[in-house]
Amino acid sequence: SNLSFVDICFVSTTVPKMLVNVQTQSKVISYTGCITQMYFFTLFAGLDIFTLTMMAYDRFGAICHPLQCTVIMNPRLCGLLVLVSWILSVLNSLLQSLMVLPLPFCAELEIPHFFCELNQVVHLACSDPFFNDMVMYLASVVLGGGTLTGILYSYSRIVSSTCAISSAQGKYKAFSTCASHLSVVSLFYCTSLGVYLGSAATHNSHSRATASVMYTVVTPML
Repeated sequence: SNLSFVDICFVSTTVPKMLVNVQTQSKVISYTGCITQMYFFTLFAGLDIFTLTMMAYDRFGAICHPLQCTVIMNPRLCGLLVLVSWILSVLNSLLQSLMVLPLPFCAELEIPHFFCELNQVVHLACSDPFFNDMVMYLASVVLGGGTLTGILYSYSRIVSSTCAISSAQGKYKAFSTCASHLSVVSLFYCTSLGVYLGSAATHNSHSRATASVMYTVVTPML
């Protein structure tokens, strides 16, 4: 339920504005609107990452410890994990957005993207965005890398447990349980981490925008 709500909100931060731009042939957004879009985009992107990680842990409990699954993932723990995810995501997005406010910008700017993406906006500032880059990359490594490590650990245990199942039907059932989640995780992480970690190595805004479509539109749709 949390993933469904977050994905609806995640898409709503970028796609409606993009469709209006296409329909009206006007690609203008105000400074306040841009900061607001950045805040909510960062918020729901973080929540997406945390929710996908929690779902990986849930599948780990269901496959590796089926008799203890209801004890491991009890409603109280689920609620606590969701609450912590919201708190961490709000704090991260608030920090990232507030650090953009002191940056000096020209009166009119052209953002080479279809929405106000944090990395793109920061590098359009008239001053050196060194501290913004450090915070942004640190958040990507800690939040993205930390959650990815948790997902990989969960699936390594799932694979080892599944290989120990003797029947082919049991293996198929175990892998089919994780197939949809694993495909979405792969698509989301490969494209989003590629955009942020690869931005320092390349200046091709078209390829970054294309990759962004994958995790801002395609992944939530799936």
